[in-house]
Amino acid sequence: MKLADAMMLLKGIARAVRNFSRERPLTPTLSPEGRGSKSAIFFVITIALAIAVNTAFAQAIDPLPFRDHAEELRFQHLTGELRCLVCQDENLADSNANFARDLRHKVFELMQQGKSDAQIKQYLVERYSDFVLYDPPVNHRTWLLWFGPLLILIAGGVVVVNTIRKRSHAGTPAAPTDNGDDW
Repeated sequence: MKLADAMMLLKGIARAVRNFSRERPLTPTLSPEGRGSKSAIFFVITIALAIAVNTAFAQAIDPLPFRDHAEELRFQHLTGELRCLVCQDENLADSNANFARDLRHKVFELMQQGKSDAQIKQYLVERYSDFVLYDPPVNHRTWLLWFGPLLILIAGGVVVVNTIRKRSHAGTPAAPTDNGDDW
């Protein structure tokens, strides 16, 4: 539902409330049967407005005209391997960003042109760098990404080993466990 449709729905609800209040004034009565009528109508109107506003901002699924189920599965697999450049932590298939929708359409267009998965990925890498891939290749630009954690782990191990060796060569005694105070 578009925002204009939601506004028309809200205007219709407001018009219905005005007409209802002209026919039957919304004044609280002391009789048991009429006691909650104003709050009940207010509750119903509030729920209707909340539903209208939520549907106005909900994004519809963007269906694509796949030729067959195999092509749809290929599309889902391919967009699952590509990163949304706006969200950065979601794949292209799961992202709701407008840019991700545009990239999904571009991937679909390239698929319709007969491009292979490798050609589509190459096209996107040329435009957006290796960052668009969730599993970037090992090359001279990404070696730190792949081997950086291992280098940090090795450096941490070297620091721990050197610290232990220094303490053992210095002969520092362990801290006494008995300080003489018996409580």
